[in-house]
Amino acid sequence: MSQVFNQANLLFLLNGMKLTLIIALISIVLSIFFGTILAILRNFSNGILGKVSTVYIEVFRNTPLLLWILSIRFLVPIPPMYSGIVSFTLFTSAVMAEILRGGMNSVSDGQYEAAYSQGFSKLQTLKYIILPQSFRSCIPTFLSQSVTVIKDTSFLWVVGIEEFTGKGMIIMGSFKSSYQVFLLFGALAATYFIINFAISCSVRTIKTVY
Repeated sequence: MSQVFNQANLLFLLNGMKLTLIIALISIVLSIFFGTILAILRNFSNGILGKVSTVYIEVFRNTPLLLWILSIRFLVPIPPMYSGIVSFTLFTSAVMAEILRGGMNSVSDGQYEAAYSQGFSKLQTLKYIILPQSFRSCIPTFLSQSVTVIKDTSFLWVVGIEEFTGKGMIIMGSFKSSYQVFLLFGALAATYFIINFAISCSVRTIKTVY
């Protein structure tokens, strides 16, 4: 066991987890931002922008994430970490858009009518009334999707990005027994579980509050 969890290996894995969390966090923040724009366009634009947002959302929601990871990594000349962020942002923005669109659709029509009757423009109604309520109701689902993003960063090892799972695969190459491999992957699974279970617990707490 000491050969598996020596100081060098633990520091190596810690760096991988740091990269995993950086990619996941940046991707989630960007996805919520772009997903909000997509949701607004799909719900309230009847022109070309609304159609483009609809096509974007449907294409990314109905194709594999791994396809986009491979495409961005090998077709776009950017550093590996950035390719991971871009691919996750492109894919997850479509998911976040549908989550937020569901939140916006849950706001009653009466609130739109009340806002317009008070002289609010469509933009002001979105900004001050609809979006705040929508975001509040979508927080648990956003966090649940964040768990998925953190887990799915393990796909990045396929394109040579040394995140947490990737670091584990590199260490595994120096092992000589299946016992060591079992210990290593057990530790990786336990780490993912602890992080994501903590987020899942916060989701349940927020659902209770809201």
